[in-house]
Amino acid sequence: MRKIAMLNQKGGVGKTTSVVNIAAALAEDGARVVVADFDPQSHLTIHLGVEPDSIEAGTYKLLTGSAQFDECLIETRPNLFLLGANIHLVGAESELVSVVGRETIFREAIARSKQDFDYLLIDCPPSLSLLTLNSLAAAEEVIIPLQPHFLALQGLGKLLQTVSLVSRRINPVLTVSGVLLCMFDSRTSLSEEVKNDIDRFLANARKTDCPWSKAEIIPVFVRRNIKLAEAPSYGKTIFEYEPACNGAEDYRMIAKYLQGQSNDSPAETRQTETIEINNPTV
Repeated sequence: MRKIAMLNQKGGVGKTTSVVNIAAALAEDGARVVVADFDPQSHLTIHLGVEPDSIEAGTYKLLTGSAQFDECLIETRPNLFLLGANIHLVGAESELVSVVGRETIFREAIARSKQDFDYLLIDCPPSLSLLTLNSLAAAEEVIIPLQPHFLALQGLGKLLQTVSLVSRRINPVLTVSGVLLCMFDSRTSLSEEVKNDIDRFLANARKTDCPWSKAEIIPVFVRRNIKLAEAPSYGKTIFEYEPACNGAEDYRMIAKYLQGQSNDSPAETRQTETIEINNPTV
């Protein structure tokens, strides 16, 4: 099973949208996929049309030892399973404060699973907390969704520091596999400048042994699309809500890329002058 954590400590960057629609595209292609909601706001759960208050056994009960991984799963679509969340997840951190090995509870729960999945996609909360540490301890790789804004570069540096720390102390196999650019507009110079800057930064990292030394910008950019913002309110994936829109096309291609079947990008790119990532500690 390929285990991917979708991580960004800033909200509103397309993290949950990406988890839902990448998972849905993979499931449509026949892969068995489980998505895990580690955000107490339950946006992933809601996006898949599940009412958080209806969750009997989800992320909270799993972390507190009241339920096993397999019995917490809900099959929301063919091949697509949900480990749901609700507001009770807020209390998990305080309840686990004295538990030995609390950072690896999720990893150990997955190891006991009898299910056979191809992918696990984890929707991390927008903060560095015990919930995030459990997500990163269980994952093998991290994908970082970013909006192509200058301030996102500062946030990228902090995210990489977090991954580096977890890799050293908790999960030595953890790596950053990619950066996913969301709400991308190829008509603006800023989007291109930020993309090129990140590209250059990641290229320089290939000379090192850091956890992001093999990372690259996923060569499919999620274009600005209002349908992606509307779909969650109907509890639908973009393929159910508007299957012919740009957002659906982009996420299908991202899923193909992850499957190693396509490296084509729907967005045109051009060379622009780069700017430095101003974070020497990365």
